[in-house]
Amino acid sequence: MRITRFTHACVRVEHDGGVLVVDPGTWSEPRALAGADAVLVTHEHTDHIDVLRLAGLGVPVYAPEGARLPDLAPLPVTRVGAGERFTAAGIPVSVHGGRHATIHEGQPDCPNLGYLIGGELYHPGDALHVPDEPVRTLLVPAQGSWLRLDEAIRFAGAVGAAAAYPIHDAQLNDRGLASVAGWFAETIPGYRHLLPGDTA
Repeated sequence: MRITRFTHACVRVEHDGGVLVVDPGTWSEPRALAGADAVLVTHEHTDHIDVLRLAGLGVPVYAPEGARLPDLAPLPVTRVGAGERFTAAGIPVSVHGGRHATIHEGQPDCPNLGYLIGGELYHPGDALHVPDEPVRTLLVPAQGSWLRLDEAIRFAGAVGAAAAYPIHDAQLNDRGLASVAGWFAETIPGYRHLLPGDTA
């Protein structure tokens, strides 16, 4: 399985000729979707889904049941829920989680799903739900209005993956990114910092 990281929470997964893209939002590079066979969306926020870009792509899009996607263009959306299993781009996917992490007084409250891809790569979206299946490679959120550094480190420890790469860091400046990457490298076994465009 080949993973290519793009800006913020967008990740491209290539396996056995299939191309699956997770969370291609408005902050991610359009080239992430080149040749994509299917798209997974963890939740409805625009930093995780660009509806207009996906409408022009014409491939299957999997999104949480109950997600309120902008009605800007028709999308071929399949709604999925926690506990489901399906195949996208020829790759098996299992669905975990349920709700977006809280920022303040219950807000925002929208569906958020984590996806375990190919039985090894876990993308949690904007939540820290620990799946009930083993994870080989974790995409660990680095920053968010809903997240403390301590929570991210504890989440990575609870998942216990052999490898971990950062996502959700587009709002950090270079100094903040270096600080978070330093903490992750010191505290998360198997952590490796990937910049947008890097592969693993």
